[in-house]
Amino acid sequence: MSSASYPTLLPVMSGDASAPAAPAAPAGSGLGSLAECSQWQSSTDGQRLALSQLVLSGLHCAACAGIIESALRRQPGVLDAQVNAASQRLALQWSPVLTDAPALLRAINKAGYGAAPDVAAPALALRKAEHRKAVWRLFVAWFLMMQVMMLAAPAYLAEPGDMAPDLKLLMQWGSWVLSLPVMLFAAGPFFQAAWHQLRQRSLGMDVPVALGLAVSFIASTGATFDPGGLFGHEVYFDSLTMFVAFLLSGRYLELRARHRVADSLETALSQRPEMAQRLGADGRVSEVRIGELVVGDHVQVLAGQGFPADGLVLRGATEVDEALLTGESRPVPRHEGDAVVAGSVNLQSPVLVQVQRVGADTRLEGIKALMRGAMTRRPQQLRVADRVAAVFLWGVLLLAAAGALAWSQIDPSRVVWVAVSVLIVTCPCALALAAPSAWLAATGALARRGLLLQRIELLDSLATVTHVVLDKTGTVTEDSLELIAAEALDARPLRLAAALARQSQHPLSRALARACPPEGPEQGLWTDVAEVAGCGLQARDADGKVWRLGAPAWVMPATPTDGSEAARLMFGPYPADGAPTLALHFQETLRADALLAVQRLQAQGLAVSLLSGDVAARVDEVAARLGIAQAVAGATPELKLAHVSALQAQGHKVLMVGDGINDAPVLAQADASVAMGQGALIAKAQADGFLLSGRLADISAARELALRTRRVVVQNLGWALTYNMACIPLALMGWLPPWAAGIGMAASSLLVVSNSLRLGRGLDNRD
Repeated sequence: MSSASYPTLLPVMSGDASAPAAPAAPAGSGLGSLAECSQWQSSTDGQRLALSQLVLSGLHCAACAGIIESALRRQPGVLDAQVNAASQRLALQWSPVLTDAPALLRAINKAGYGAAPDVAAPALALRKAEHRKAVWRLFVAWFLMMQVMMLAAPAYLAEPGDMAPDLKLLMQWGSWVLSLPVMLFAAGPFFQAAWHQLRQRSLGMDVPVALGLAVSFIASTGATFDPGGLFGHEVYFDSLTMFVAFLLSGRYLELRARHRVADSLETALSQRPEMAQRLGADGRVSEVRIGELVVGDHVQVLAGQGFPADGLVLRGATEVDEALLTGESRPVPRHEGDAVVAGSVNLQSPVLVQVQRVGADTRLEGIKALMRGAMTRRPQQLRVADRVAAVFLWGVLLLAAAGALAWSQIDPSRVVWVAVSVLIVTCPCALALAAPSAWLAATGALARRGLLLQRIELLDSLATVTHVVLDKTGTVTEDSLELIAAEALDARPLRLAAALARQSQHPLSRALARACPPEGPEQGLWTDVAEVAGCGLQARDADGKVWRLGAPAWVMPATPTDGSEAARLMFGPYPADGAPTLALHFQETLRADALLAVQRLQAQGLAVSLLSGDVAARVDEVAARLGIAQAVAGATPELKLAHVSALQAQGHKVLMVGDGINDAPVLAQADASVAMGQGALIAKAQADGFLLSGRLADISAARELALRTRRVVVQNLGWALTYNMACIPLALMGWLPPWAAGIGMAASSLLVVSNSLRLGRGLDNRD
């Protein structure tokens, strides 16, 4: 029974949860410090390439991504570099034969940015260093800004003639001295980034900011040293320092928001312990590094410890916390023979586990690779936004020049003020953050829920779907059956059949055993137990009589089969001397939230249909239980593909949810696709995301979040455009001083980021 199904009884269970992940790069492979965050790939000509995932620091806008990509692509041996500025991640494809890790890291540093392998410890250290520098710059800017404001206040409050010229000059000199640390240290990132952008022949958002700061400081310095000279007598040290302080405040809050997302994801993806307790052949327990574990090892996992590898429980029973892997908030029971995954936590009692998968083959490492890929991938919409932002920046510079030229004819003393205000107020930081910040917040929220995005475009396509197509077996149903009826004269035959069923691992036997737990000792009830492939179990009772539990036609050869039931077993003596002692009826087990998920999707106005390769009777029965009106049975992969294509030809945007190898073509064809987390590797490779939690209701929650994300992006873009359209005329007319422009720009960026962070709230309240 363990290797074959009873005739006409069991649906085919698709999915390959044990399919291996892509191999990790071996130690000593020439990858150097990037070995731990790299995987091997093969090019079309057979060359071995490395795909490395790095976390970056020092990025302030979308243009920074292009600068890093350009700097790396000029390096020999680099085939591709993709930077996601919102998540500060880099996906780098390169040849260790033609270059090495230090050269690549030097190229990133030379471009003006920091980089570390995307593993928890170095990435966390990089974030801490970045945060520490940001805090110091923020402190210097705010502290000295207050001192400059104190020196500038008398000039604003004094009446004409109240302040002696030498005293006024002394205060201007004091403001200049206090502004030097602000310019040289606090504002350093703006000038460094602008310089690197110009060196790379790229125009980023730091260029107009740095230009505005430089013009303000040079003009104010000239006015301080030579009040009657070319730059006049007006100084802008107070506006200058205030602008730096507010802009650094906004960027610090953006930094904190990005770090919170990164911390939550790394917490979810770094639960595997460093050491494991391995049981040797002599029965002794030794502590080894998890990298030394091999398939077949026996490891002891104590209560409170994390599982070091994927495996099977050999001895003991416990409860496991898989919340950080699947989003399941409740402990999951695990008994002998059950699978456990690396990164989950043993909550209750010690267990002995046989290692099945290690290293990059584990489910945890597969999740890490998936999330790194999603965090580094930049959607097409963001590439379009980057090009629009570049055009906008050229417009900003031309607008500032035109404003300065006009005011040189109207009031030369206000030329600098107007030009600086225009440069500052039009810096499109909020515009560039509008979509990435929202998508990043939504991606993190879905990951915590248990839905991992393989392609971030799923957030956009989910918002447009009109029709949901669900696979049946392994998607809306579990990989187990449930006993729904037992026809017997009394309870004893049912207990005897259950005792015999406990001798097998067949899905029907396990379902019967679950439905009838033992009420006492069962030793001696059955002897000479034999399992006949495709038929069932045969055994002798205490009196030597032969009994059979299995396919009806095997137990009672004259029994007709019409396929009207999901599954059926019979139990009786053999050869049969009349009617069977017991008839058992089973049906597929729906996922606990399948009905709720379908109802929620339908409540959102979506049409839902069921698509399966199973026989019509079983498909119709499951569809009726779920309230799905449209169900298609006997669907081959070709028919599934044709069905979805027909829906698309009718104008529908289709979301496909499946799990098996036969679902891979239709998952690739659909406008949006989600694979079940336990499904086949090829199905997950074709899907836009996969559902680790196994909760179908998370798909309806994801669509609700996608709709909210789209609204938030529109809100962010609307605010950014409204802010610019309202403030540009004020700056050109000279009604908006530089310090007010700085406050407005920082506030607009902060508002956009704060609005995006709302997307993660409420999604973790699981049903």
